[in-house]
Amino acid sequence: MKQYAIKGGSALVGEVEIGGAKNAALGILAASIMTDETVKIENIPDVRDINVMIQAMESIGVLVERIDRHTISVNGRNIHTQVVDGDYINRIRASYYLVGALLGKYHSAEVKLPGGCNIGTRAIDQHLKGFKALGAKDAGVAYGNIVAHADALKGAHIYLDMVTVGATINLLLASVMAEGMTIIENAAKEPHVVDVANFLNCMGANIKGAGTDVIRVRGVERLHGTEYAIIPDQIEAGTFMFAAALTKGDVTVKSVIPKHLESISAKLLEIGCEVEESDDAVRVVASKPLEHTHVKTLPYPGFPTDMQPQITVALGLAQGTSIVTESIFENRFKYVDELTRMGASIKVESSTAIIEGVNKYLGASITAPDLRAGAALVLAALSADGFSTIDDIEYIERGYEDFDVKLQSLGAAIEVVENDRDLQKFKLRVG
Repeated sequence: MKQYAIKGGSALVGEVEIGGAKNAALGILAASIMTDETVKIENIPDVRDINVMIQAMESIGVLVERIDRHTISVNGRNIHTQVVDGDYINRIRASYYLVGALLGKYHSAEVKLPGGCNIGTRAIDQHLKGFKALGAKDAGVAYGNIVAHADALKGAHIYLDMVTVGATINLLLASVMAEGMTIIENAAKEPHVVDVANFLNCMGANIKGAGTDVIRVRGVERLHGTEYAIIPDQIEAGTFMFAAALTKGDVTVKSVIPKHLESISAKLLEIGCEVEESDDAVRVVASKPLEHTHVKTLPYPGFPTDMQPQITVALGLAQGTSIVTESIFENRFKYVDELTRMGASIKVESSTAIIEGVNKYLGASITAPDLRAGAALVLAALSADGFSTIDDIEYIERGYEDFDVKLQSLGAAIEVVENDRDLQKFKLRVG
C-alpha cells in the first residue's frame, strides 16, 4: 500500500507552480457535454477526481481526447444514454453536476448518488428544489440514483435556503437552455462558480451576476464549442502558502490570482508571516514564531472550509490559544486525533477546536482521513522532528497533482513508498 515517507525539520524554500482548480474543472467538464460541438479545455489538473469524472463522461458516449497532460478536447455529440451508474462514480462528490448538465441538454438524467470525502452531510435537497422549480416535477432519489425528468424546462425564481456551491453550479447547468429567465438568489460566490459561469458564457450562454449572491440566467436555444483555460487552484495555492508558515520557509506560489487568496493571506499576516503579492504570484515568508488567532470558516469571500485543516495544523504550533470554528461541514475535525499523536494539544467541542500551541510536532505514523486533512497532515509531518509515514494517500491524490514532487522541489524530504524496504531505504538516504 502506498504511503508518504517524510523527514521533517527542513524549511521549504523556492517557487512552486499552481495547477488548474479541481473544483472548477469538475463543473466545467460537466458543462462541456452540453453542446454537440467540440470544446477544448486547458489547464485541467491531472488528479484522480478529474480522471473519474472523465471516465463517467466516456461511459455515456462522450468523446474525450487528451491533447497533453493538462489539455483535453470534449465532444458530447454521441451521448447514447442519460444514465450514469458505474460503481466508480461514487468515488467523487461532483458527479452530481452530470445531473444538471444532462437535464439541461436532454431534459432527463439519472446519476448514481455521489461519494467523496466523509467530512459531513452534503445534502442535495437544494439541487432537487431547483430542478423542480425549472420543471423537473419528479426530481428526487430512487434506488440510489438522483433522478430528474422534465417535458420542458422553464426559467424560475429560485431562492437557495443556504449558500451552496454544488447547487449553484448545478442550477446554472440546468437553466442555461431553459425557456425564459432564471434568477438564483443566495447563490454561492466562489471563484469556481464564476469560472463555470464564464465557461458557459463562452459557449453561448447568457449568465449575469456570477460572483454575487443573485445570478440571472436568460435561456438560449443551444450552446456551441469553445476553448477555455481553467483558473488556478485556490486551495492548492493556500496549502503551499501554509507549508511556508509551518516550516519557517520562504515560498512563492506562481500562476495564481491573488484576489482569490485574500482571506488566506489575511490570516497568514495575522499569525506573523510576511505576505507579498504581485500580479500572478504570492510570496510567504515565515521568519518569526507563529502567533495565535481565531478563525471561522465561511462561504467565499470568507475563509475556505477546505483550508481549515491547514490553518489548524499551523495554529497548533502558534504561541497562545487559538480557536477554529467550522461552520460548513460537521465532520471536518476527524484529523485532530492523528495530529494529537504528533504532540498537538487540541480539544474539539462540537464545531469548534480550541488549540493550545506547542513548541513542536514529533514524527509519527498517521493516516489521512480525507483530502484536505491529508494534505494538512503532510504539512505537520514536514514541520515535525523525526520521521513520519502517512497512509491512505489516495485521498490526497484526489485533489493534488504531484504533491510530493512539488514539495521535493522546495527542499522537502518526502517520498512515496510502497513497502518497508522502500521506507528503510528512504530513512537511510535522508537520515
